[in-house]
Amino acid sequence: MGKTIAMIPARYDATRFPGKLMKVLGDKTVIRRAFENTLETGLFDEVSVVTDSDIIHEEIAAIGGKVYRSVQPHESGSDRIAEAVREMDVDIILNVQGDMPFVKKGPLSVLLDSFKDAAVQVGSLMQAMHEEESVKNPNVVKVVVDKNMNSLLFSRSPIPYPRSRDIPITWYEHVGVYAYRKEALMNFTNWPMTPLEAAEKIECLRYLENGIPLKMVVTEYMGVNIDTPEDLEKAKAFLGV
Repeated sequence: MGKTIAMIPARYDATRFPGKLMKVLGDKTVIRRAFENTLETGLFDEVSVVTDSDIIHEEIAAIGGKVYRSVQPHESGSDRIAEAVREMDVDIILNVQGDMPFVKKGPLSVLLDSFKDAAVQVGSLMQAMHEEESVKNPNVVKVVVDKNMNSLLFSRSPIPYPRSRDIPITWYEHVGVYAYRKEALMNFTNWPMTPLEAAEKIECLRYLENGIPLKMVVTEYMGVNIDTPEDLEKAKAFLGV
């Protein structure tokens, strides 16, 4: 593979939990933890944050981090990253969500390795779910895959639905880390929003609706994503603070 970078899209005004990326988790903000943990993996030629927020820009710049400023408003993190990389000479772009303060090297390394297969255009992570409450929770995105670990569908609904109780089912939670070839990302951002994407508010459905599956990689527990105030408390407990 050629040049590989990681970008962290960071929007301040999150709908469910405004300002969540600047909440303090232990002795650091959520966005700083996400940035530093991604940088510490040592997997990338560059790690940066892309944001439209002065506050987030100042937070990352203050520790010497690289920050790109969005010019246009964007519906998704992928669109925000696409604006930043449009003129860059890069091959693989990894999108780490800013609300993932516990990102670690192992899963990212395996995800990047999947791109050794030239057929892979987009990849992402998933983890097995063990709590029925999470399976039913619409804030948790589920994914089903084929036998080659290519995504078939993402949904906020419980998929697959256990119509037969005789068949053991493993439910998978979609972990919001993406990797793309630059061409695939540019195509994504040039396509209009698709019907399923608009209905579910799940950006990767745009790829599926345009005929591009995501190569899914199973990972171990990736810690707590900060989507709500309750998640922040869970993350503090996970961190032991």
